[in-house]
Amino acid sequence: MNPTPIELLATVLFALAIIHTFMVKKFEQLAHKYPPGSVGENTFHFLGEVEAVFGMWAALFIFCMIGMDGSHAAIEFLESQNFTEPGFVFVIMAMAGTRPVIKFAEGMIVAFSKLMPVGEKRAFFISALILGPLLGSFITEPAAMTVTALILQKNFYSKPGMSMKFKYATLGLLFVNISIGGTLSHFAAPPVLMVAGKWGWGMSHMFMHFGYKAAIAVVIGTLVIAFRFRNELEGKFDLRAETGEKMHPRWWVTLTHLIFLALVVMTAHHMVVFFGIFLFFLGFVTVSQEYQDPVKLKESLLVGFFLGGLVTLGSLQAWWLKPLLSSLGDIPLYLGATGLTGITDNAALTYLGSLVDLTDAQKYYLVAGAVTGGGLTVIANAPNPAGFGILKQNFGEDGISPLGLLKSALFPTAIALLAFYFLIPKY
Repeated sequence: MNPTPIELLATVLFALAIIHTFMVKKFEQLAHKYPPGSVGENTFHFLGEVEAVFGMWAALFIFCMIGMDGSHAAIEFLESQNFTEPGFVFVIMAMAGTRPVIKFAEGMIVAFSKLMPVGEKRAFFISALILGPLLGSFITEPAAMTVTALILQKNFYSKPGMSMKFKYATLGLLFVNISIGGTLSHFAAPPVLMVAGKWGWGMSHMFMHFGYKAAIAVVIGTLVIAFRFRNELEGKFDLRAETGEKMHPRWWVTLTHLIFLALVVMTAHHMVVFFGIFLFFLGFVTVSQEYQDPVKLKESLLVGFFLGGLVTLGSLQAWWLKPLLSSLGDIPLYLGATGLTGITDNAALTYLGSLVDLTDAQKYYLVAGAVTGGGLTVIANAPNPAGFGILKQNFGEDGISPLGLLKSALFPTAIALLAFYFLIPKY
C-alpha cells in the first residue's frame, strides 16, 4: 500500500514526535543553561513538556498541509477527525481530580486496606494499586488514573524516604495496571471501546476472556512490587493531614460530584453533551468552594492537547499498520501489538485492527497485546499523560525519564503477557 505524500509526511512527523518524547530530559537540561525567565529557558522548558510534544508536531503537520494543499484541505482534514476522546479525557480528569472524589476514593481504599494482614502503609499501597485500576472498568480508565495518581502523589511520592527506584517501579506498575484494569467491562478501556460494538463483545465476554485475567495480573504485580520495596513501605502511616483551609466534603457534595461523573461517563460519545454537563459542574464547584480545591484545568488541558495531537498524526498511520496487522499470525500479532502499542496508541491500534478481517483468535490477541503494552510509554494508553502530568513534579528537575518508565513497566507487562496467554478461556 503506497502512502500519499500527506500520509508519508504524517508518518515522518509521528516518528519525530516519538523520538522527541524520549529527549524531553535533554531539553529540560538545556533550559537550565539559560537565565531564569529568559526566552531560551522558557522555550526549552516548553519543548521538555511531554504533554506538549504531539500537539506541537501536529501543529507543524497542519502548517505543512496548508503549504501543500491549501487551508481548505487542512480544515476539512481537522473536521474529519474525532476529538471526542481528548475532550472526554480533559473533562473526566478535571472532575475526577477534585477533592470530594479523591476523599471518596481514599475512603474506599482505606476500607479495603483494613482487610489485609500487613502494616497500614503497605496495605494502603497495595489497596490503591489494585482497587484504583480495577475501578477503571466502571468509572473509566482516565478517571481511575487521575484518582489513583493523585492518591499516590500525596500519600507516597510527596513524602520523604521514598527512593527514585520506588517511584519508577510504582509508576510503571500504575500505568500497566490501569491499562489492563479497565478490561472487566466493554466501555471503560479506550482500546476495547474501539472494537466492542463491532465485534459484539459485551460485559460477560470481557470478564471471561480478559477481566479476571487482568485482575490476577494486577494483584500479582502489585504484591511483588510491594514485597520488593517492603522496607520503604514499613512504619507508621497516616493519610496526609488536611490543610485546615478547606472543610471535609459533606456527603451531599460528594454525591453530587459522583452523579456528575456518572453523567459524563454515560455521555462519553457525545462531546457537546458532556461539555455542557462539565459547565454545570464548574458552576457547582464555585457554589461549594468551601469544600473544594482549585479544579486542575491547566493539567487537564495539557493532557487533552497531547491526545489531540496524537489523534491528528495517528489517524494517518493506517497505510503501514493495517497491512502489518493483517500479515501476522496469532502469537506474532500478540507480541507485535504489545510492542506497537508503545510507539502508537493502543486505541488507534485496535481501531485499525477492526478494519481488517481477523479471526476470533487474532481479535483476542490484538486487544490483549494492546492493553498489555499500554504502560510501556506515555503515548501507549490515553490515560497515561494524565498520570504523567500529576506525578512528574516528584521526579526532580528533569521530570520523568521515558526510558526509566519503559524499564519500570517491563516486569508488570511481562506478568500481564503471561496471564493473557496462559489463563483460559482463549480462542
